Amino acid sequence: MTTRNDIPYRYERDSIIGDLIAEHGGLEPGTETETIVSVAGRLMLRRVQGKLAFGTLQDSTGRVQLFAPSKATPDFEEFCALNLGDWIGVKGIVMTTRRGELSIRVDEWQLLAPTRRSFPDKWHGITDVDTRYRQRYVDLWVTEEARRTFVLRSRAVSLTRRFLEDRGFMEVETPTLHPLPGGALAKPFETHHNALDMDLFLRIAPELYLKRLTVSGFERVFEVARVFRNEGVSTRHNPEFTMLELYQAYADYSDIMELVEQLVQHLAIELTGSTVVSFGDRDLDLKAPWRRVTMEDLISEHVGEQINLESPMDELLALAERVGAPVKPSYGPGKLILEIYEATVEAKVWEPTFVMDYPAEVSPLSRDHRHRPGYTERFEAIVAGRELCNAFSELVDPDEQRARFENQSALRDAGDDEAMVVDEDYLRALEYGLPPTGGLGIGMDRLVMLLAGVESIRDVVLFPTLRPEQ
Repeated sequence: MTTRNDIPYRYERDSIIGDLIAEHGGLEPGTETETIVSVAGRLMLRRVQGKLAFGTLQDSTGRVQLFAPSKATPDFEEFCALNLGDWIGVKGIVMTTRRGELSIRVDEWQLLAPTRRSFPDKWHGITDVDTRYRQRYVDLWVTEEARRTFVLRSRAVSLTRRFLEDRGFMEVETPTLHPLPGGALAKPFETHHNALDMDLFLRIAPELYLKRLTVSGFERVFEVARVFRNEGVSTRHNPEFTMLELYQAYADYSDIMELVEQLVQHLAIELTGSTVVSFGDRDLDLKAPWRRVTMEDLISEHVGEQINLESPMDELLALAERVGAPVKPSYGPGKLILEIYEATVEAKVWEPTFVMDYPAEVSPLSRDHRHRPGYTERFEAIVAGRELCNAFSELVDPDEQRARFENQSALRDAGDDEAMVVDEDYLRALEYGLPPTGGLGIGMDRLVMLLAGVESIRDVVLFPTLRPEQ
């Protein structure tokens, strides 16, 4: 028998618990098989009844009962003294008790790693939410919902890759360290490279590099990218998160809408068995097609009056004040309309909806709308009152892109630390020719929140960013 001072370097197991349950789950009560297995995992429950002890062993695939009679189990008293959370290896026959509980008789056992801290039991788990996030390595053992959520997340990313590859997309990797912040309106994290003596930025989006690849001739590319934004934290925001970005040559934003609704519908069916998911105690149907509506029409539905870019500024300012939307002197009509939308209606959009045709003023990388001057072919998908993705027909004109960058740079000089800068190399790439292209960015964390029915991003990020412990 292994003592606590003699921990083995490896353990030879021949079975996992999930497979044992699948193979022997139908045994009659009181059955002893001739099957001998070696399993390993954590001891999650234990009770001693005189000369008989029971335990619950858990590995990454499931739980099984341990049946330890003193006559068959070596070092019985030491087995009974094991702590909850100890890692052990067990060898014995597969059987069921008289009550029909699938079990492994403990004919041999070995301590693989002792726990030196008190381990929560199955019935109480970790009740403090902050502790769950800080000690995820314990939470995942004792909170079954958490474990299921992260298994779902892994499958969602895998299925997304397969979905895109089946449609001719190629996965690529682009830099995480950028010489210039770009690709989104957000404040970056800054760092410094000593050997080159240059400041760099953790990427806020992979967009501009992926579009460089479209210029290079890769017609369908995607990246599942870790991105970083130096912003506040909330139930919807973590400073680092996962973004799916993709670009499709010869497509526009209507093609991307169809791709988004088909992808989300596919994931819902594969992961939950239905297009209907439960979120916030309400049902939500993700079945395609989704509603398509302009931002201005949504606002008008809510406030009872029609507004657009031609509306007088004094009327837009009055409406913004009435609905509590923030206003700055630099705001033009497009920015005012966006602020009014976010203050009035965005959080009220429940069913999956493509909110279309954003003003050019707030869309520096989007292509001008082919029929509506002052607008762009941009949409955001809103589901359960939350932005799920941002997408558009990509701006391909290098002269127009330069003008947009310079406008953004002026806003940055005026104090807007989320505004973009002029990226000369990206403009040079555009001068070689970017074909008509549709682009998309989906927050994978928010997508998993939706599919798992959880309302905090911390519940879908394994190790969320937290304040230091006091």
